[in-house]
Order: sequence, then C-alpha cells, then structure tokens
Amino acid sequence: MFTTLGKSLMMASSVLALTGTAYAQEKDSTQKVTRVTPFNGVKDYRTWSIGVWGGGSAAISPFGGPYYFNNFDFKNVGFVYGAYVKKQIFHNFGLQADFMRGQVKGATKAAQTLTDIHGNAVAGGIKSFKTDIDWSASLSGVFSLGSINWINKQSFVIPYVSAGAGVMGFKPVVTAADGAETAVMTSGGKARHTEMFIPVGVGAKFVVAPGVNIDLGYNVNFVDSKVFDGVNSGNKDKFSTARLGLEFALGKKRKPQLAVVNPAAQLAMDLQDKNAALKNSLAESDSRNQSAINQLKGEIADMKKDTDGDGVPDYLDKCPNTPAGTKVDGAGCPLPTPQVQVVKEKIIVTEADKKVVKDAIDNLEFDLGKATIRPTSFSSLDKVAALLVEKNFSLKLAGHTDNTGSAATNLRLSKGRAEAIKAYLVSKGANASRIEATGYGAAQPIASNKTAEGRQQNRRVEFTLY
Repeated sequence: MFTTLGKSLMMASSVLALTGTAYAQEKDSTQKVTRVTPFNGVKDYRTWSIGVWGGGSAAISPFGGPYYFNNFDFKNVGFVYGAYVKKQIFHNFGLQADFMRGQVKGATKAAQTLTDIHGNAVAGGIKSFKTDIDWSASLSGVFSLGSINWINKQSFVIPYVSAGAGVMGFKPVVTAADGAETAVMTSGGKARHTEMFIPVGVGAKFVVAPGVNIDLGYNVNFVDSKVFDGVNSGNKDKFSTARLGLEFALGKKRKPQLAVVNPAAQLAMDLQDKNAALKNSLAESDSRNQSAINQLKGEIADMKKDTDGDGVPDYLDKCPNTPAGTKVDGAGCPLPTPQVQVVKEKIIVTEADKKVVKDAIDNLEFDLGKATIRPTSFSSLDKVAALLVEKNFSLKLAGHTDNTGSAATNLRLSKGRAEAIKAYLVSKGANASRIEATGYGAAQPIASNKTAEGRQQNRRVEFTLY
C-alpha cells in the first residue's frame, strides 16, 4: 500500500515521465517553417492562443492532502474541465488566464469524528466529501523549458512549469457514515465559499500541427481555506489536477507560433540564406570582373600620365600646362588664395544635461505672488549654472502665469520671475549675454485655467537649453 505522499508523487512523476520520454524522441522537423527576421520583435509570430481541456482531480498532492481524506482511490477521482487564453511574451515565457470548473472528492477508510467550520462535531462522523468548483479564474506565468534546442531544428515536445494566483467559488458537502449529506456553509450562512488559491504546475506541449498542440499538465492548487474538504482540520487545504487538452494558436497561419518555434533554428536558417546568397553573388562577381581586370590594367597605365607634372593625371586635368610649382585642386586648376574660416563649435545637449534642467524646473518654487526664489530651489539652480559655465551653453527662460489677476500684473510677474532666475544664475558665474529672460503672462497656457490643477500647471518657468 502506497502512502498518501507516495501516491501523489506518482501522479506528478507520471506527467514528467511522459514528457521526458517524448522529449528524448525528438527528430528534425520536415515541416516547412515560415522564415522570420531574427531580432525583429514578435510581429512575425503568433503570440495569442486559446486552449480547452478536461481531466481528473484528487484530494492528494506531492505536498500532502487533506489530513483525513488521503486514501487515494480511483473512485474518488473527480472530473474537472476548463479553458484558457495565453499571451506569449518571449520564446520561453508567457502569461496565461485559466478558467476551471468541476468537482474534487475524497474518502476515509473509516468514518472520522470531525468538526465543521464552526468547531461543532459532526454527528455520526464523516466518511467522505465532495466539493463542487462552480468557477475559478487565475493568471499564471508559464516558463517553457525546451523551446531553444541546439541539437534539432524543431522540438516536438516542450516541457513547461507554471505558477500564479486566482480566485475560486466552491461548495463543499460532507457525507456521514450513515450516508447523510451536509453542506458546509460559510460563517455568513452561504453555501458558496469564495477564496484565493495558488496553482503551481508542470506539463508539456506536444506539437501535432502548425498552431495546434496537445497540452498535458499536472497542477497542485493551494486553497486559502481550511474547509475546502468540508472539514476544519486546522490546516489550509490543497488538491491536484491532471489534464489533457488542445491548444490553438490565433492569427495568420503563415506565421509560426512563438511558444513552440526554435529561435536557434530560425537564426541558423537566416544565416544559411544569407551565406548562400553571398556565395552566389561572389561567384557572379568573379566571372564578370575577370574580363574587366585585363582591360583595366592597360587603361591604368594611360591614366597615370601627368604631362605638366602638377600631380593630376591628364585625363582629370581641366587646366593642362599649369606652370611648375603651382598649387592645384583635384581638377588640376590653380587654387585660390586660402581664407581663414571660423569654425563654429557644435554644441551638443546630452540627456544628462536635459535632466539637470528638468530637475531645476521640477524643484523651482517662488514666494506666492512674488518673483522671490525660495531657498529650496537653489541647489538645482546651482547645477544649471555650473552646466552653463562648463559647456558654454545658451539658455532661454520663459515665464508664464495663470489668468488670475490682470494681464499687466501677470506679464510683470512672469517677466520678473524669469529675470530673477537669470540674476541668480549670473551670480553663480553664468554668462549674462547667453541668458535670455522673457515673460509671457497668461498668454500661453498649457492647461485649462478653469481648474486648480490646470492653473498650477500654467504657473511655470520654461528652460530651453541650446
């Protein structure tokens, strides 16, 4: 007789054994795979898929089961079924939304005197339980373990592991030794319990056709409830499910499914195509150029002739017979008298420079209704001043206000605040001739003045570094 743990481990290992056996029997794919461009995102793949499945459930797992219902028997296997929607993010990772319904059952060898959710002893003792899962929804991350294969071009079997979280609604019912059934109610007197659960699973996808996979999986579901099995044993319950289903990739059939395609093979095929094209191109070039090479050898000798000795061959010399010693351009004509040219320094504003200015804008504060800069703004303004001194940048300051008050007052206040910032930067060593301070009052709002939030955005000083 197996122990509960041994039997539950047997269920999990059966799935992994099937996966390992099939994976060892991979062959090179003869199926035509649509070529994609490596390192070009997922637009060349099908990333969405749907699946349907059915299977069995049991009140045991590799991590133990309900304390009183650990007697595994095929009579106590429940039926579960569901569907899922999956979005593949990378070759080996995707997000999967699962939906499940069904029933979980369990029985003891002999009736046990147990307590219900309220701590009351159940008359006659409990012989078995069955819990109907009315609905469940969960979101899991799925990690594929065999999509990248450096041995074969295509993997027919792709093992995976998954973990996530979800919510389920269930109705537990216990059966006494005399056959009487009792629904286990919530503390609020309701038959349906709604609790969180964590599904953790292993499995494998079997590629049977382009965009069609058989999905074989095993899950352990950790339920945040002590009465999922109808009995409050003091521990939170768990159950396992084994399922068999079909997965269908969505999208254009000519595109491969991201979850099953081998990126190493895709890259190899792309390199093979480019290598073959390059070889053909080189062969054609050799045949075309060989005849031209002999002709060029004779022409090169004529092209080297330079009658006037100015360094420009006769066939390029537009000014033949130039006097000896005259400096000429590439066409053999005398060069004009050189003039000194002033090269204007190219000023480059980096992302780091922009961040210094942005921090100054974000930290800029004035006294209410005044052009007085608050001391909390000095530190970030000091960094702007240092930037102007170090890189010789120019800076435009544009003051703006909301529409509160008269236009003249707003124009004066916006101009004064811009001038106050300029004066502060100059006091820290910045070149005054490279700083322009302008006020626009309320003439250029960036948000609605009808709300306090909009007016707050309109009261600003814009920094433009160039």
